[in-house]
Amino acid sequence: MRVGVLTGGGDCPGLNAVIRAIVRKGVQEYGYEFTGFRDGWHGPLEGDTVPLDIPAVRGILPRGGTILGSSRTNPLKAENGVRRVKDNLAKYEVDALIAIGGEDTLGVATALSDEYGVPCVGVPKTIDNDLAATDYTFGFDTAVNIATEAIDRLHTTAESHMRVLVVEVMGRHAGWIALHSGLAGGANAILIPEQRFDLDQVCAWVESRFKIRYAPIVVVAEGAMPKDGDMVLKDQTLDSFGHVRLSGVGEWLAKEIERRTGKEARTTVLGHVQRGGTPSAFDRWLATRFGLHAIDAVRDQDWGKMVALRGTEIVRVPLRDATTQLKTVDPRLYTEAGVFFG
Repeated sequence: MRVGVLTGGGDCPGLNAVIRAIVRKGVQEYGYEFTGFRDGWHGPLEGDTVPLDIPAVRGILPRGGTILGSSRTNPLKAENGVRRVKDNLAKYEVDALIAIGGEDTLGVATALSDEYGVPCVGVPKTIDNDLAATDYTFGFDTAVNIATEAIDRLHTTAESHMRVLVVEVMGRHAGWIALHSGLAGGANAILIPEQRFDLDQVCAWVESRFKIRYAPIVVVAEGAMPKDGDMVLKDQTLDSFGHVRLSGVGEWLAKEIERRTGKEARTTVLGHVQRGGTPSAFDRWLATRFGLHAIDAVRDQDWGKMVALRGTEIVRVPLRDATTQLKTVDPRLYTEAGVFFG
């Protein structure tokens, strides 16, 4: 059997660990051959491949990014996209496809499997931790660690200058990174997309900290919105999955806080730093286990499934269950964090 492997969407710490585990177990235990598709769904759409064997995956476990490259290509929107994908799979004699990605990448895999009969297995990947049907996605732990370290460092400069520091982290629709890193880093306010924030309340929290001569840190997810406003956008352009480019809520918030409170405010946007570099030990562990179980699903011809973490067990769930809706922050968890605000 020949198995195709692709990584789609934003790069993420742990992608290479998945690829390594798939190839190592697939070759050593099942005698499979592998074809890597370059740059996400662009690879099978355009027939852009790279050899994938054990020598190709040596030494990649601690590396960030992905040796296969990635993109946000959507073959379902391309002219004759599905036919081109199927023709290229046949051309390269690929019998099954493992798609490693988030909501968009796995959404394509779901459609190809359910509607067009392409044998697909999915592996969940996103630093946002917003995929349903799995307790955690790899990449999330690394992103939280990076954001927490940044918040720790920012505390000292905030206190030295007695100014407000607003830290903008990733999270388009889900505030998991903001919530976890904000709690771990001792933030004085955490703003997430699931709960529209009251700007007057945020300013009250800020001022309460200055009364005890303590410089506040505000952590805000990029998709957070004020009660009487809209999402802050970088521009109006859309990617091939219909997503706008988010950026700027941190800068907007800092200006509003400064204008309303008279306190100096600065913004730090962590951006792509959150998903770059070496994956954490947990993400290497989780990504490796996902890879091992994904190739087992291929062996069992259990198509249309995604591997998922439930407690400490790796299970298989229908791809559609993982992509129908996002996993967002439970309001009760956000309420728990509220004791530290202000």
